[in-house]
Amino acid sequence: MKPFEGQPETEGGESVYSLYRMGMGLLEAGDFAQATIPLAKAARLAPEEGSIREALGRALFRSSQYAEAAEQFEAIVERYPVDDYAHFCLGRALSLSGRPERARHHLALASNLRPERRDYRIYRDRLRRAS
Repeated sequence: MKPFEGQPETEGGESVYSLYRMGMGLLEAGDFAQATIPLAKAARLAPEEGSIREALGRALFRSSQYAEAAEQFEAIVERYPVDDYAHFCLGRALSLSGRPERARHHLALASNLRPERRDYRIYRDRLRRAS
């Protein structure tokens, strides 16, 4: 069974899966702004799919759309509160969009959920020192 099977299609007949794959291809190729287009369409069709929201959040983050990226990662942590990577990405996006208090909370959660992740600790500690 293919991921996202049974999801609705767009008016153009594109499936959620094909939009996701197209967006992931663009994301992997480094075309971050372009990747947001099919990924945003896929997210509108399947808002409950965390993998689509994560990919869209990554594309938005890498194209410097930090507030929009934070919205995607926020939706993931609401649905999956122990997703350390989503907390980390949310913390980074909040930090870069000028919300350090909220960012500290999510970076601390990510670090506590995965204490072995040095990168989580580095960003958490860097934000602590900045305050």
